[in-house]
Amino acid sequence: MKLKFNILTKFDYILILCISILSTIGIMFIYSSGINSEGVNVSNEYQKQIIWFGVGFVLMVAFTLFDYRKFKRYALYIFAVSILVLLYTIFFGKNVNGAHSWLGIRNLGIQPSEPAKIAYTIFLAWYLDRSSESKAFKRFVNSLLIMFVPMALILGQPDLGTATVYLPIFLSMCFMAGIPIRYIMLVIGVGATTAIFTILPIWQSEIARKTIPAISILTDRNLSLMVIAAALLVTILCAVGLAVFRKSYYYWLTYIFGIVTSGLVFSIGAGHVLKPYQIQRLIVFIDPSSDSLGAGWNIIQSKIAIGSGGLWGRGFLQGTQSHYRFLPEQSTDFIFSIISEESGFTGGLLLFLCFFIILLRCLAIMKSSSNRFGCLIVAGILGMFFYHFCLNVGMVMGIMPVAGIPLPFLSYGGSALITNMSAIGLLMGIHSRRLDFKDNVL
Repeated sequence: MKLKFNILTKFDYILILCISILSTIGIMFIYSSGINSEGVNVSNEYQKQIIWFGVGFVLMVAFTLFDYRKFKRYALYIFAVSILVLLYTIFFGKNVNGAHSWLGIRNLGIQPSEPAKIAYTIFLAWYLDRSSESKAFKRFVNSLLIMFVPMALILGQPDLGTATVYLPIFLSMCFMAGIPIRYIMLVIGVGATTAIFTILPIWQSEIARKTIPAISILTDRNLSLMVIAAALLVTILCAVGLAVFRKSYYYWLTYIFGIVTSGLVFSIGAGHVLKPYQIQRLIVFIDPSSDSLGAGWNIIQSKIAIGSGGLWGRGFLQGTQSHYRFLPEQSTDFIFSIISEESGFTGGLLLFLCFFIILLRCLAIMKSSSNRFGCLIVAGILGMFFYHFCLNVGMVMGIMPVAGIPLPFLSYGGSALITNMSAIGLLMGIHSRRLDFKDNVL
């Protein structure tokens, strides 16, 4: 009885309650998404989701009972295996919607980029923990390189949405590891300027439909190269000034112009890397009405579904947008739209509350952790959940670009559900050992 009691105390029942509510709601509305206009269910996705939830629950319990500190010994091997699997997927993976992101095992499909998030989080936590005495800039650069490896492989599939998830994991873990804010803001600044310099030419040609001299510089290859050369020269001169005069304003000038130069260079690369459908997604994000019957259809119909739900919703199985197939990917990326249409603002508020509690529990576990390795893992999981939630909900509301990001515990998909439940198991395992001050367990 004592052993049984000890095991039961390892679980965080608030977390279990939240993910059980979310997963149950997810299964219910995955079932609803399979109903056609005649009221007949034509999909067995909800049955598969129940099975995946069962598998995920077992793994969650296993991760909770397993001492996470033992991952230190195998972090490098776990990460290396995940990289090899991602590389294999590029060449031999199933082609689904134009991306080689899946591995087929009989009738089952596994998306390796999902469990790779856990492997990446564990390995980065291991590196940041063991390098705590190293110079901050060295830790930052090495952490960047660690992030770029899986990101590059996932972009090669190509799966831009999933690749971007690795960035908030990186940022949140670096912040908790004590990496200076200026280095973290450097990554955010380069990302923001790259996005701006990529979007502006698209906005000029597809939305404004007129020539704006300042933006035209970005569309003319020779002019853009001249601007990059000038920005690079200013950056170098500022760096020389810093080395010679040791004045702080030279540092910040180098910092700012370095961000601008990097953003300009990466925006040119983004223009060549982005697929036509991804560019179209950016266009309709800026103005959905620019292609209301094409790429903008998804966002317009999603907004209609969310708005038509009102306060209490149309009622379970009474949605029209999903049953008449106006919503695309309605059991995966746009599951929140169905929930909002059928359960209204009240149902959406319940989801927000559950996710808010999960994020608060992550913060509490991170604060109470006595082990830096565990604290860093929690920070990565927190960044992953927060990004998934904000991007997916923002996407279906039209305030974020469509990126193919699932909503944790709700969207249909075995790989994502199992990964998220494994992450919850890690959280509970770290929390249950918060009073164990041993740093390593063999």
